[in-house]
Amino acid sequence: MAIVQYIGTGRRKTAIARVRLVPGEGKVLINKRDINDYFGLETLKMTVMAPLNLTQTAGRFDVLVNVRGGGLTGQAGAIRHGIARSLIKADADLRPALKKAGFLTRDSRMKERKKYGLKAARRAPQFSKR
Repeated sequence: MAIVQYIGTGRRKTAIARVRLVPGEGKVLINKRDINDYFGLETLKMTVMAPLNLTQTAGRFDVLVNVRGGGLTGQAGAIRHGIARSLIKADADLRPALKKAGFLTRDSRMKERKKYGLKAARRAPQFSKR
């Protein structure tokens, strides 16, 4: 018998998260580590758990995540996006609530590239009159 699982991909900045929802008791494993070991800040844990808390499905699924690229904040946003996408595959009736909360929108903001003649994307070299 095949194990029922729901797969979703989330992206944010340069982070990419592959999320699997498996029926279980609510464990969250990120790169084979517990969420409390992976994310130190409480705000990042809240970001990750937001779709599950919104839809009251926190205890119904185990969340297994492989995430790479970016920093911790980008990874948390990517995981949130992936969880929201996989929840829709699990139950299509959750879509309006997740969409209204903005969890299905891929945050397209990226780091702007550095331009020649400048020190950063927009930071010009220091100007001196004399």
